[in-house]
Amino acid sequence: MTPEEARNKIIFALDVHGLNDIDRWTETLNGKVGMFKVGKELFTSCGPAAVKAVQRHGGQVFLDLKYHDIPNTVASAMLEAARLGVQLANLHALGGAEMMEAAATAINKEFSNSERPRILAVTILTSSTIDTLRQVGIEYSIQDMVVRLARLAKASGMDGVVASPLEIGLIRDACGPDFLIVTPGVRPSFASVDDQKRIMTPAEAVSAGADYLVIGRPIAKAEDPVCAAERITIEITEGGQ
Repeated sequence: MTPEEARNKIIFALDVHGLNDIDRWTETLNGKVGMFKVGKELFTSCGPAAVKAVQRHGGQVFLDLKYHDIPNTVASAMLEAARLGVQLANLHALGGAEMMEAAATAINKEFSNSERPRILAVTILTSSTIDTLRQVGIEYSIQDMVVRLARLAKASGMDGVVASPLEIGLIRDACGPDFLIVTPGVRPSFASVDDQKRIMTPAEAVSAGADYLVIGRPIAKAEDPVCAAERITIEITEGGQ
């Protein structure tokens, strides 16, 4: 794997509070990571301007809002996300087949395949444990539930899923080589675990078959964020050889 290929797999989580922070991070990391994630906190604070700020600096966007609502509402929201020109957008697979199908249909109706974002379904959050699932009445194991949701997502027209790196192999076996897998819960060898429960290093996750890695604090909290991003690129490059 080339350094460029490795770099393009890194999605930096923009867990910041305002447009000035976006400008600072995109200027610092553009060309050092492949994409920037705009999540709920930032989007609630700044709205679509957050996406436009990243794009103004030439960055690509993963809009991580994890929609979960009635099918019509989610379809309309995902369509608006697509109109912002983002590369990735997501919803919760737990919303069910009808919800996912409605979102896929709305986007496919308005955009050509080459113009639209790739649509992802969130399976089980990386902070979740078996106790978390049992508290809400889910008796399946995490692994079984992730595979169940990934299959449902693919059948419902999703391009891929967001899942823990520990389930990558299971998803690949169930959904094939062309189904996108985006993995949070990735911690480079030099970083702390923080609040993630089911984790791997970047090299391990890519070797297992991840297409993209969402990484935030290991870069943002580093003394030298650019150096941290470059170290992650090296880890992925060497792990992919």
